[in-house]
Amino acid sequence: MTDPNTTIIEGRRADTGRRIRLVANGGFVASMEETESPGQAAAGPDELWIAPGFVDLQINGYGGEDINLTGTDMHRRVETVKRLVRAVLASGTTSFCPTVITASFEQMKDCMTAVRLACEQDELTASAVAGIHMEGPYISGENGPRGAHPAEHVRDPDWAEFSAWQEASGDRIRLVTLAPERPGAAEFIRKLTEAGVVASIGHTAADHDHIAAAAEAGARMSTHLGNGAHPQLPRHPHYIWSQLAEDRLAASVICDGHHLHFSVVNVMHKVKGETLLLVSDAVHLAGLPPGTYRTHVGGEVELLPSGRLHMVDNPNLLAGSAVSLADCVGRFAQMTGSPLATAVAMATDRPARLLGCAGIGTLEIGQAADVVTFRWNAEAGKLDVQAVYKRGRLVGPERRGEIVPRT
Repeated sequence: MTDPNTTIIEGRRADTGRRIRLVANGGFVASMEETESPGQAAAGPDELWIAPGFVDLQINGYGGEDINLTGTDMHRRVETVKRLVRAVLASGTTSFCPTVITASFEQMKDCMTAVRLACEQDELTASAVAGIHMEGPYISGENGPRGAHPAEHVRDPDWAEFSAWQEASGDRIRLVTLAPERPGAAEFIRKLTEAGVVASIGHTAADHDHIAAAAEAGARMSTHLGNGAHPQLPRHPHYIWSQLAEDRLAASVICDGHHLHFSVVNVMHKVKGETLLLVSDAVHLAGLPPGTYRTHVGGEVELLPSGRLHMVDNPNLLAGSAVSLADCVGRFAQMTGSPLATAVAMATDRPARLLGCAGIGTLEIGQAADVVTFRWNAEAGKLDVQAVYKRGRLVGPERRGEIVPRT
C-alpha cells in the first residue's frame, strides 16, 4: 500500500544535471538517489527537470488577485490573500513575499492585517508566505523614481508608524524598500537591521553619498535595480552606477524581457555576480490570458502574449510586470547565456538566503519538500512548469491561465 504521506519525484536536477529519484515524506525531503548511470544520454528537449520551488521577494498580485485591494472589507481581503497564494503556487513559486505598496496608513494596515489573518486561518497560506515586502511609502516623491506609487502618500520614514504595521502583520514584515535620501532614512535603516528586517534601496533619486550611508547603516539590497528611475540620468555619477558599485548591496532585477534591455541585464549580472537575484514584481493581471483590461491604478491596459503589459493610451509606458518568476528564470538564462543552474539559483537559494529563510531554496535531505518540475527549451528561453509540490503535496501546475482549485 502506498503511503499517502510519501511523494516520489523523478527527473534531472537543475543544479547538478544528474537524474535523481526524490522521496518526500511528511512534508520534507526524505531521500535523494541518483538514477543515472555513467555514459547515459545527455538531457533532451522532453527531459523533466527538478528544482526547488521558486522564491519570489516581490509579488503584488497574480491570477486576478490583488494584495493591495482598496475600498473593501476585511473578509474579502483575507480571502483574496488565500486565493493569491494558490495562484502563485500553481505558477511554480512556492514561497513569496506579498508586497504592500505606498498608500494611506489605514490602507497599508488593512493589507498587513489581511496577510496575518490569512496565515492564521490557512496552513497553506502560512507555509507559502515568507514574509511581507513593504515597498514604500518612504520613497522618492519625484516623477520617475516614484513609479506608480501615489504621490499624496509618499512620506518620510516613521518608526512608530512602521511598528504599528509590523504589529498588524504579526511581525511578518521581512523586507522594506525605501529611498535613502529621505530625512531620517539612515537611522530608520539601522533600526530595521537591528530588528532583523532587510532594508532595500529602491524608488530612489539618491546621490552617491546617500547610497553609501544606507549601505553603512545596514541596507543589503537594491529593489528591481534599473527600474523605478528617471527616464534620463546624468552620464555619471547617478544612483544606478552607485548601487552597482556598492559591494554591500545585492540586487534584484525584473527579467521579463520588457523592464530591462538584455545588455543591462548582462552588465548587472557581470557586476553583481552571485548577489544578483530575480523577482517577478508581478501585478494582479499576471497569469491571465492576453487582452485588454481596466485596472484601478493605470486605467485601460493591454496584456500581450509576450507578457508585456502596457498602457493602452501610451504603449511605451509599462503598466507593471505580468509574468511569473519561472518566466523570469527562463528569460534570464536566454538573455545572458547563463547555465540553467545559475538562473535557478537566482530564484531559489539566493533570495531565500537573503531573507534568512532556512529550510527552503535548495534540494537537500531534511529541507521542505517544495519542488517544481519543468521542461526546458534553452533556445526559446522557455521554462514550462509541469508540476508544483508544496511540502510534498501537489499544488500545481497552472494551465493556460487557470488557477489551482480554491480550497
